[in-house]
Amino acid sequence: MSDPVASKSTFLCMYMTNHPDTLVAYVKHFGKIPGNVSSAAMKSIDSKGMNLSYSLKSGGVGSVHVKFSPPLSGYDEVKPRLLAMKADAQEALGMLRSPKITSFRLPRSAILVLLSMAYLGLAPPQGTSVPFIPTNITDMVFMPVRTAFSMFDLQPSMKTIVQITGVAHSLETLYTWYLCRHYVKGPFITAAYLSATLVCGFPIWIDLQKRIQEMRIESVMKVE
Repeated sequence: MSDPVASKSTFLCMYMTNHPDTLVAYVKHFGKIPGNVSSAAMKSIDSKGMNLSYSLKSGGVGSVHVKFSPPLSGYDEVKPRLLAMKADAQEALGMLRSPKITSFRLPRSAILVLLSMAYLGLAPPQGTSVPFIPTNITDMVFMPVRTAFSMFDLQPSMKTIVQITGVAHSLETLYTWYLCRHYVKGPFITAAYLSATLVCGFPIWIDLQKRIQEMRIESVMKVE
């Protein structure tokens, strides 16, 4: 099967001639080329990476291959990937200021995680009556989780679930703290993200990553 990106290589190389600063940033950051790069050009591109040539102010020339990790699955991924890589390179080289998140957002997936945790942790033994809810309805609602537990011979207590979840969420909160240090402005917003991660876990930092990436690409587009 032909490479969906390689077939557009000539067009993409011609298009990138209008963005010499971006190509230089790719060479410096991803190619790890020391010295003063005066110019760069894209020679070819496919789903696995791109080949770039460059010239140094000292008179030297060279070429470098920059891999895409992960590889591109289609042509429609080229632009967002190149923009994200441009943001990475320019921020690392001090050519672009990191965007700052100034508000807190609770994703819907976090609510689903809380409901799932409650469903798993609060499942009563079969035949247990719950106020205002008939026993047969309660048994029917919690039958899936009881079946799963019995299949894997698991009978976790609420204390065990809380302990395991607490350890996992604590580790995730450390990563959220790393993101907040670099991309979140203000102690209250930072505290909100850390607290939410400690309670809800991965949906919080995944959504924060998404917001950061969106703002980085937006900031790059403003410079275009």
